[in-house]
Amino acid sequence: MDLNRAGVGLLEIVSEPDMHSIEDVRAYATNLRAIVRAMGINSGDMEKGVLRFEANISIRPFGTKELGPRVEIKNLNSFRAMERGITYELERQAKTLDAGGKVDQETRGWNEEKQCTYVQRSKEDAHDYRYFTEPDLPPLVVDDAWIERVRASLPELPAAKASRFVSQYNLTKIEAALLSTDAEGSEYFENCAHALKTAPKRTAATWLLGEIFAWINQSGETLSTLKVSPAMLAELIETAQSGLINLNTAKTVLIEMLGSGKGAKAIIEEKGLAQISDNSFISDLVKSVLAQYPAELASYHAGKETLSNWFFGQVMKAASGKANPAMLRAELEKQLKQN
Repeated sequence: MDLNRAGVGLLEIVSEPDMHSIEDVRAYATNLRAIVRAMGINSGDMEKGVLRFEANISIRPFGTKELGPRVEIKNLNSFRAMERGITYELERQAKTLDAGGKVDQETRGWNEEKQCTYVQRSKEDAHDYRYFTEPDLPPLVVDDAWIERVRASLPELPAAKASRFVSQYNLTKIEAALLSTDAEGSEYFENCAHALKTAPKRTAATWLLGEIFAWINQSGETLSTLKVSPAMLAELIETAQSGLINLNTAKTVLIEMLGSGKGAKAIIEEKGLAQISDNSFISDLVKSVLAQYPAELASYHAGKETLSNWFFGQVMKAASGKANPAMLRAELEKQLKQN
């Protein structure tokens, strides 16, 4: 006796034939998975088998309303497989009808290696299943009051959360969509945003979607196992915002934080990474670099103005990457005009 799935509830959602394009299907499927995750029904990890899509495809001649026989593609375990399977099946059915053939009502599988569907079994009509009432199962009556109680207990769903992120934190629609579909990610973002005092709240999204997610993809960690808490990330953002370190240094500090679990200020002090904002020091560095490269300086004055960026890089290199970029740029432009 195989009790592998004993006690595991199966929730099946059956839609009406309302979708008429691959874009419709993907939007429906991705939003449905986001809701499943937000409500804590399961992880939504299709590759682990906790969520599967089974697409029923039928076509009709242009200008008619009646759909032809439907073909079901079973157990699609990725959005890519779903899109490719449906696309293949639409083309297969159209070719069959164009050649004067007949589309059979059947169940097919998707062969990822061959990129095609294949027959699994013929699709029986309802009477072939010999349905009958189960006497030991009482009727389930779902009344409006129960539905409203459940509705009131629901968490904030992804679409509403994305809309709020745009209005409350000034995120782009893409940023809001990416953060709202994952409960753990949206919670991390909001905790970090709330911890920010002077930096714009949306910078929390920039760092999370950029540097933090890049680290997660490379390391295999999750947000829950990160050594950097939302408050620690907020401290790093505020430190960069204050001008104590520049953006590139802040990214270097974050990598150290993710590996060691140390705070931003401790790492900056320990490694001497504080940004140099001393006017005279930066002025002397610029003067020294320009003196080292007279040929390049002559080329700049001869019209090759792109060398300004090259000089900037040389001065920043001489400052070990710690010079205040804005101050360095202003001083460099000043001395380039004077020389």
